[in-house]
Amino acid sequence: QVNSKQGGSPCKEKRVVLLSPVGRIEIRGCETGVHEIKLPKMSVLPSGAESSVVCEVCEGPEELPQPLQQCTAWLQAYFCEPETTGTLPVPAFHHPLLQRDSFTRQVLWTLLRDVKFGEAVSYKQLADLAGNSRAARAVGGAMRSNPIPIIIPCHRVIRSSGDSGHYGGGQLLKEWLLSHEKLQRQRVAQ
Repeated sequence: QVNSKQGGSPCKEKRVVLLSPVGRIEIRGCETGVHEIKLPKMSVLPSGAESSVVCEVCEGPEELPQPLQQCTAWLQAYFCEPETTGTLPVPAFHHPLLQRDSFTRQVLWTLLRDVKFGEAVSYKQLADLAGNSRAARAVGGAMRSNPIPIIIPCHRVIRSSGDSGHYGGGQLLKEWLLSHEKLQRQRVAQ
């Protein structure tokens, strides 16, 4: 459970599961914001990286707090109509890592704000963007601790060599997400 700032009382956490083209994505949060997004661990991904019409809530309460509604809407758009994600509100986040002032928080917010759909940056480039050009390794640590993957797009951070690097959801999922974004960006550009 996450403690809220008002008096330190625990949140009333809700959980929703989204059935996506890459499997079941679990989202946890409260009235204040999204706590975390848990990605499926996969050994085989669905064929192709095209948009899929299958992206729907398969488990969860009837009444979702607004941040969870916004999060599910954003993820549904990401998979099914990615060109619309820029017009949707990013849900509020309510995870301790994103509330206290730290280099990790700065890196994650920089990534969310500055690295757009279909783009990729190296760990070093992201360190530069976040204001510490010598902190590429710390950027890697920030990516590993990201509680809100996909929305905070740690999959867009790659090695300077061009290799995709590691990913909490696994190598196949990272490559699928990068391919999905590249294909969707090309489709929109045509």
